[in-house]
Amino acid sequence: MKRLFLMMLLGICLLAAVLVTRAVGFSSRQVTPEAAAPFSVDADAAAVRLAGALRLKTLAASEGRPAEDAAFAALHDYLREHFPRVHAELRREPQGAHSVLYTWPGTDASLRPVLLMGHLDVVPVEPGTEGTWTRPPFSGDIADGYVWGRGALDDKGSVLAILEAVEALLAAGHRPKRTVLFAFGADEEVGGLGAEAMAKLLRERGVTLESVLDEGGMMLTGTVPGVKAPVAVVGVAEKGMVSVELVAEGEGGHSSMPPRQTAVGVLSRAVSRLEEEPMPAELRGGSRALFDFVGPEMPFGMRLVFANLWLFEPLVVRQLAARPSTNAAVRTTTAATMFEGSVKDNVLPARARAVVNFRTLPGDTVQGVLEHVRRVVDDPRVKVGTLGFISEASPVSRTDTEAWSVLQRSIRQVFPETLVAPYLMVGATDARHFAGLSDSVYRFMPLHLEREDLARLHGRDERVSIQGYAKAVRFYAQYLRNATH
Repeated sequence: MKRLFLMMLLGICLLAAVLVTRAVGFSSRQVTPEAAAPFSVDADAAAVRLAGALRLKTLAASEGRPAEDAAFAALHDYLREHFPRVHAELRREPQGAHSVLYTWPGTDASLRPVLLMGHLDVVPVEPGTEGTWTRPPFSGDIADGYVWGRGALDDKGSVLAILEAVEALLAAGHRPKRTVLFAFGADEEVGGLGAEAMAKLLRERGVTLESVLDEGGMMLTGTVPGVKAPVAVVGVAEKGMVSVELVAEGEGGHSSMPPRQTAVGVLSRAVSRLEEEPMPAELRGGSRALFDFVGPEMPFGMRLVFANLWLFEPLVVRQLAARPSTNAAVRTTTAATMFEGSVKDNVLPARARAVVNFRTLPGDTVQGVLEHVRRVVDDPRVKVGTLGFISEASPVSRTDTEAWSVLQRSIRQVFPETLVAPYLMVGATDARHFAGLSDSVYRFMPLHLEREDLARLHGRDERVSIQGYAKAVRFYAQYLRNATH
């Protein structure tokens, strides 16, 4: 018995030694780059130009609503007027109705181009809520240190900041060694057909890309437990989406003589089963990479956990899966969104229909989701099919490439107090269309947001700070210099 106790004690000591050794050796993956070259931005003038673009109500066509063609045409005229060097020195190729591809030729044609992206369309403002905005949503007001308006964050802010940077670099005589492409879609909010067409054009031309940088993660404070510094989260992958339609049919008739289970009852049971048995949770891809980068910056106790995921991963996954906001990062999510039955309260439904929306984790597939649904529902009375827009999850981009190093270095040069980490985006971007053209597709917007600001994306009182926007311009200029030297 004593020998067994000593063996157990020795095993515990060895385990503790392994855990501590790995935690001590869990070294920082942050870089300390050289200082950025000086770059001056007239913050007030840049804010005025952004404000003018925000006043144009560029809504893409959606669900029977036509596109605001006049607003898009006015925006392109506005960009020509305010960024004259860009339009004099770069090749401009309109794509589709309102999307546009710019090419800034490099001096070395043997180098693969880099691509920067953004989108010109914005989401609508919910009718009747305009009066609840502090500043009218399409006013482009400049007040209290901010530029206000729909699109300030998503995503005219990115597009205009990129153009500001390019205009200034051209004025300074910068000539890129590597060709730079700029793809600005006009319908990202409704599926991204413009971006898809531009990606198709590049494939037809045989172009492969060194890297892609689109909108995505931002610099956030207080969102990673144990980390006080702002964290610039860079999307290295994004989830896919499929809506699964479930249909059950039954005998219609009067509700006074119902069968034991109506079509609604059959379907309710199916939906309940799907909610009770979601797809498995796993820490992989971008979600795992996030902790590889922020783990070393945590207090020792948390660092010990993330340095030893070989042991603690089930505990970490269980904690993440317990909250909706983090559950989405570790599993393909299940969301019942629509349910239809009878048209009258005393009529038996001859047909009931439900829609369940799945956001697929990279590594999971639409086909795998359908197999999961059929297995869990396990009822031949329920027909299973897909509905509407379908998108597979993107590949996970690499973080061991020169392209990642350039991006990480650029962020740290302009925002030296900020940590940089990969993560999984749960929403969709136009970047997904370019996944086959590069293994380094990143999603990042150089803006710092507080937790409460996240609700402004697609929400009320969208705005960007004047100084924060000027820093975004500096970032794009530094990134372009680093990526094209």
